[in-house]
Parts: sequence; structure tokens; C-alpha cells
Amino acid sequence: MLVLASASPRRRELLTQAGYSFQVKPAHIPEDPRDGEDPIAYVTRLAREKAEVVFRELRASGNENEALVILGADTTVTLDNHILGKPENAADAARMLRMLSGRSHHVITGVAVVTADRVEVAAEVTAVRFLTMSDEEIAAYVASGEPMDKAGAYGIQGLAARWIPRVEGCYFNVVGLPIALVSTLLEGLETGSNQK
Repeated sequence: MLVLASASPRRRELLTQAGYSFQVKPAHIPEDPRDGEDPIAYVTRLAREKAEVVFRELRASGNENEALVILGADTTVTLDNHILGKPENAADAARMLRMLSGRSHHVITGVAVVTADRVEVAAEVTAVRFLTMSDEEIAAYVASGEPMDKAGAYGIQGLAARWIPRVEGCYFNVVGLPIALVSTLLEGLETGSNQK
């Protein structure tokens, strides 16, 4: 049984679009970066912790005999190797958007797959170019509410698409789940279990 350890509607949509059957059980863990933690180490650690927490919870609730495959993911935006998480409020969202305006940044998603006998962790990095946004555009976008629950204060699949002329790498990574990487990890589990 594949279980997505995330409440993200975007991750649910992407997994469904890719043809996966799965259940959803969000993980609830602290998501603060550790002092000096590299962005890739940060997202892969959180992805793994989310998947491991949900695996333990499901095992403890009586799913010992079920072949559980838990998928955890965490996405962050980085600019000059500085992590931009989800904005705390509208002013914070506007601050992040001013930082991204007219520049390229990276979106990094850590992915973890946890089973009874294996843990696989990987990360996808995508470069995203932003056009210059005026103060009025930033204010209107923040007022739309769209930036508030997204790393880096924007959603490429929504209103922010108008300011993004170029993406280098996996588009779905920027939405929140690098589907090709997830598929590779899940297929690797199947191959590994067939070789035993």
C-alpha cells in the first residue's frame, strides 16, 4: 500500500495524474532548518522524517502485516543558498517575492520512500527564472492569498506563471513533487524486492 505522508493537494494531484493509487496520511513534524544546514540536506532530512513518522504510526495502529510504502517529500526555495520557506504573513511573502524578482533561484524537493526493510532518499533541483515584478504586482499577488502556503511565496501552477519565463529542470518539482524521480524510486523498490 502506497501512502503519501503529506497534506499537499498539489502532491496528491500529481501522484493521481501519474496513475498511482495511494492513501494520504500527513506527517506532523517540526520543519525548521538546523543551524548551518545545507538546503538539500534540509529537504531530504524532512522528507525522510515525515515518511518514517507515518510508517511508525501506521505500524503501531495495526498495519504490521501490510506491505507499507511511505512516500515523504519536502520542497524549499533557495536563493544564494538561503532557504525561503513558507511565508509567515503577507509582509514576509512580499519580502520573498522582492528577493526573487528579476532573478533566478532554485527549487529543491527532497523525496524519501520508506518500507519495512529499506529507506531511499533523493533530491531534485530545478532552476526557475523570475521576471521583474513591480511593487503593485507583488501587492496584488500577495492579496490574492496564493503565496501564503507555498515555499518561496509563489505557485508556478497558479497566478505566478505570468512572471516565470524559464524553468531548467523538472517542472513538476516546482509544483511540489518530481514525479519522474518518485517513479524511479518506487520502481527501484519493486526491482529490489524481485531480486531477493
